[in-house]
Amino acid sequence: MSDFFTRRDILGAAAAGGTILASQLSAGPVAGEEEAHLKPGPARIYKVFAGRTGDAYLTRPTDELARFEKCFSEIEGKLGDVKFVGGDLIPPTDVGQVAAKLKDADALLIIHLSGHGGDAPVLSKLIDVGLPTALFSQPFSGHGWMYFPQWHKQGKRVVLLPTSDWAEIERIVGLLRVPARMRQTRILAIDGPNGTSAACNPEQVKKKLGAELVTVANERLMGVFRSIDPKAAEAEAEQYWISQARRIVEPSRAEIIDSARLYLATRKLMIEERAQAVCSRACMGNPRGCLTFSKLNDVGLVGACEGDIDSTLTMLIFAYAFRVPGFITDPVIDTAKNAMVHFHCTSATRMDGPAGKRLPFTIRTQTDSRGGVALEVENRVGQSVTCAKLVDLDKMLIVPGKIVETGTSPLACRTQFTQSVPDARRVFLGWGADVIRGDTMTLLHRVVFYGNFMKPVQDLGDLMGFKIIEEGGTV
Repeated sequence: MSDFFTRRDILGAAAAGGTILASQLSAGPVAGEEEAHLKPGPARIYKVFAGRTGDAYLTRPTDELARFEKCFSEIEGKLGDVKFVGGDLIPPTDVGQVAAKLKDADALLIIHLSGHGGDAPVLSKLIDVGLPTALFSQPFSGHGWMYFPQWHKQGKRVVLLPTSDWAEIERIVGLLRVPARMRQTRILAIDGPNGTSAACNPEQVKKKLGAELVTVANERLMGVFRSIDPKAAEAEAEQYWISQARRIVEPSRAEIIDSARLYLATRKLMIEERAQAVCSRACMGNPRGCLTFSKLNDVGLVGACEGDIDSTLTMLIFAYAFRVPGFITDPVIDTAKNAMVHFHCTSATRMDGPAGKRLPFTIRTQTDSRGGVALEVENRVGQSVTCAKLVDLDKMLIVPGKIVETGTSPLACRTQFTQSVPDARRVFLGWGADVIRGDTMTLLHRVVFYGNFMKPVQDLGDLMGFKIIEEGGTV
């Protein structure tokens, strides 16, 4: 049985804000027309050129408009899930007329060609529409740039790019699509969500992020589980897990097949419910959800244990923006190594993203219970990582670092690795930054991603309206 989605569909659909499910599913029991609705339309980004072209002071070269259009076309082709619309030039077009056109767009990109101090009041009429907005302003585009930071200070959802690097356009477009993708997202909470109060409230999640949060009883999932053809489950287990594992230590073949059957059942339920993510309070049942969540995250979806809705939302945002899965962790601090040690019993094996090579893994039991089926994944030493968690929908905790070692301590969950941190003592004393309220799981869990996303996450915070807090420091 092939992987759930193609590379282009996974990466284009969301990996990065909205629906990641794709058009080319594996030939499993749920393949067919029923999943066609899961392929999203492109995020519509309205482009505006502000200023004049020419060959004199306070203008940009005339041929830059054609260069920008070529750049936008290349970005559309590369990302696969964005469409540029508009293209108005202000002046001569009246800014009020342009503002009226933005109601059907998902985001706004302003190219500041040239201008002076009067630009900010004019362009404020576009900023005030409230779309996630980026403004690209090259050096020698005039003096208006001095006034643009006022929008940032006022808390407007705008990212300012005062740079000569045109690659920044593609980077920011990848972030501009995230809010649109979140509005296309549906999350299933098996037996209800668990986490911060705001994140557990479907109305607040819808209002703040646009995503739908739906509770589904585990009994329903178990009914779907019983309907899955055992032969399909055996084929899934053999092809994706048994034949690919470095070793199988404790679990029996029958237990691995049951875990694969739960994955197929969860996949089927997600298609029936038009969902792109699932979190479950029933993940420690029989069978356990470890392999289910691992493969969902491998193929570009989101699966989260213990009903952790805050981590689920964090994983969706990072998947849509950066095309990587997250590893939910129960971290501990080690000041002797100036490090944070991460461990858990469920992990993606494609931590570089759905198109990446699988990390070596061993099939084990779940540590606490010494039962079920879990994974011991061998992570890559030297890899830069970002540890993060969205809290109450309006704050993002974050700590950057690198993987400095992996471990196999019998005292911890199966997948283990150690991340360097700027100051372990400060991380320890500042844990939660006094913003997390809730049970042990809520305060403890974080999510680790391959890559250093410190600066892009700051930009995402500006676009989506959440505050960035570095645990053990400030950003």
